[in-house]
Amino acid sequence: MKAVWYEKPGNATEVLEYGDMEQPAPGAGDVRIKVHVSGINPSDTKFRSGWMGLKQPYPKTIPHNDGAGVIDAVGENVSPERIGERVWIYEAQRHSAFGTAADYVVVPAHKAMTMPESLDFAAGASLGVPAMTAHFSVFSDGPITDKTVLVHGGAGAVGMYAIQLAKWGGAKTILATVSSDEKAAVAKQVGADYVINYRQENVVAKVREITGKWGCDRIVDVALAANIDINAKLVARNGVIATYESGNAAKVEIPFYELLYKNAALRTVLVYAMSDAAHEAAARDINQASRDGALQHLIAAHYPLNETAAAHDAVDSGKLIGKVVIDIT
Repeated sequence: MKAVWYEKPGNATEVLEYGDMEQPAPGAGDVRIKVHVSGINPSDTKFRSGWMGLKQPYPKTIPHNDGAGVIDAVGENVSPERIGERVWIYEAQRHSAFGTAADYVVVPAHKAMTMPESLDFAAGASLGVPAMTAHFSVFSDGPITDKTVLVHGGAGAVGMYAIQLAKWGGAKTILATVSSDEKAAVAKQVGADYVINYRQENVVAKVREITGKWGCDRIVDVALAANIDINAKLVARNGVIATYESGNAAKVEIPFYELLYKNAALRTVLVYAMSDAAHEAAARDINQASRDGALQHLIAAHYPLNETAAAHDAVDSGKLIGKVVIDIT
């Protein structure tokens, strides 16, 4: 099979190789998928680069956790009726050397989710990491019916799904922050009721104007180091700040008493550390939201498999809005 791999950390153009590898066979409890589209996340490029000292646990690694395709073989203890099933894949490279940047990938059967008929393969490959991160950020501390939700980075991959899942989950008011008019249009398109350009407006003043004295019951954060003081001012009493990024800051100073007096919770979110139950709940809700027509998917760029290095560079540039995908077939 054709595949892309790396044998050491480094820049994409220097370490990613394209060529032939042996086609994998499914073991007990596994399924093999003929990959149609492979999705790239920032965490995939961080793993490849050795970001912040990340170790390379395998001598050869095929990147990418997300993807979509068709099951073509199953291992023991998996129903053969799954052969031919269209699926979206999550965390393919978690605890494995081989991700979705290849013609075929083998994953535990529970990581291959039946894909709703409304989704094409590019949309399916866009879910995984960002949609599950968004789901946990929004719902991990209980229902959000009639709640007020603030999403920082509303045009980002996680932010877009957080807005849409919050809307699907019954939130009363959804606010989003963005850095440009172009991103504001995206956040509005996917369902934000109010969009604030933090480069042009005072976020605290604007949110207070919209929500009154109550504040935000849930805050989904993408840059905690930059936003922690804003979040402390805006989180409602007994509210939750869920953050999946710090803006690359290894340490963040917390305004303890400001949060304490509100009995507010600060939750860190790492999709790869979520429990099996949390993954199952996220996958179930993501599929239901898809069947309900509640999710839009924004594809920023398509690349062929042999141009995966250029695709990684595009992700690392931070200039694109939406998911970068690799078309395998």
